[in-house]
Amino acid sequence: MSISMYDATVPVLLRGLTVVARYLDKAEAHAAEQGFDPAVLIGARLFPDMAPLSAQVQRTSDSAKGALVRLAGIEVPAFPDTETTFAELKTRVAKTVALLEAATPRQFEGSEAKRIELKLRGTTVTLTGQQFVLGFLLPNFFFHVTTLHDILRHNGVRIGKADYLGELPA
Repeated sequence: MSISMYDATVPVLLRGLTVVARYLDKAEAHAAEQGFDPAVLIGARLFPDMAPLSAQVQRTSDSAKGALVRLAGIEVPAFPDTETTFAELKTRVAKTVALLEAATPRQFEGSEAKRIELKLRGTTVTLTGQQFVLGFLLPNFFFHVTTLHDILRHNGVRIGKADYLGELPA
């Protein structure tokens, strides 16, 4: 059985972004319940040399948008990384979801063999579309979702594995 590049990316990224959106709701509620400035969570990091919560959300968005550009040739708008509130982060996630929802399976046809060039740490890596999806896109996307999860858990937000997994497909 084969799986289309669309099916390997768009539904998976949408599900992950749904988890991110729910995390943002729970984080915002947690700050309100505990009576502290939401900016504390938005700027929270696991370690001083790691990116904060806001950047984790931004990177999930960038990863999803990058998949549309690289695999389907879809032009997507640049989103400046200027979000400083939960409302702004939620808007970014919603805009990313809308871009993914507008993509069609036809746009991804043949992308498994497409040559993808990634510039990583001063070097260029060339991958096929399939290698890009399985070896970079999905691991990178879920690295940032996981780091977001960990930042929130570390700061007392009540989330767990069931929240991370989200709704299972019917």
